[in-house]
Amino acid sequence: MSPLQPASTCDNVGMEEQATKGSRSEAVRALTRGLAILRHINVSGETRPGEIARALEIPRPTVYRLLETLEEAGYVVMSPTSNRVRVTRLAASLGDGYALTSELCQASGPVFSEYGAKIVWPLDLSVYNNANMVIQETTHGRSPLSIDRGMTGYKLPVLRTSAGRAYLAFCSEEERQFILDHLRRLGDPDDLPFLEPRFLSQMIEETCSRGIAIRSAGEFRKQTASIAVPVMFDGRILACVSMIWIRSAMDVKRAIAEFGAPLHQVAQRIAETLSD
Repeated sequence: MSPLQPASTCDNVGMEEQATKGSRSEAVRALTRGLAILRHINVSGETRPGEIARALEIPRPTVYRLLETLEEAGYVVMSPTSNRVRVTRLAASLGDGYALTSELCQASGPVFSEYGAKIVWPLDLSVYNNANMVIQETTHGRSPLSIDRGMTGYKLPVLRTSAGRAYLAFCSEEERQFILDHLRRLGDPDDLPFLEPRFLSQMIEETCSRGIAIRSAGEFRKQTASIAVPVMFDGRILACVSMIWIRSAMDVKRAIAEFGAPLHQVAQRIAETLSD
């Protein structure tokens, strides 16, 4: 056939079928990769795009493109305070996973962004997990007053931090005893003074009375102090919001007077978002 002659109808149909098959193959591949990414995030709880690319051996630009699609569809969300991706309530509703933690992080991100600029001292959102308080969201990376970086995922001791003390004070008696028994079995020498019944009784009573837990005696990270309040929902504690400052900058009394109310507002705003 001369190069100037038009292709036959059969040739055109064959080319269209081939293009359709190619498009379908690409769509299937993208869907398969997207599901693999979603599954990986759900299992990890939270992760970074680069970690996804390495774990699944998918090119990083492709990971970013698929994450953008998943975020637009409402299945994942990128943390406003760190380069980490989490599943949303919509994705979590498809099966088990880190639904509650993801929901808390989604709720706290915008609130932390708003209040972080006002409070300036770094804020943390932490949840209890296996004898630790684990930081899920933080403004450490953006606070000019922070001496720490990369705190997301950091594990804090329960008895020696304000977040852990707030959790112990506001959780149910049954859960409190379970946690304390667990800590006693672990037998960390640094925890022993704080497992004394007299200390525990006084700490819980004072924390409940103030509505704020404190860490001020250098029991953890001697150069800093902190206060924490609970995030309460349907009568139970879900997480704790902490503010950390350099001990030499102010005493606890001033910290509570200036920042206690805003910290309670942060916790309340997060809880209200969960109920929406």
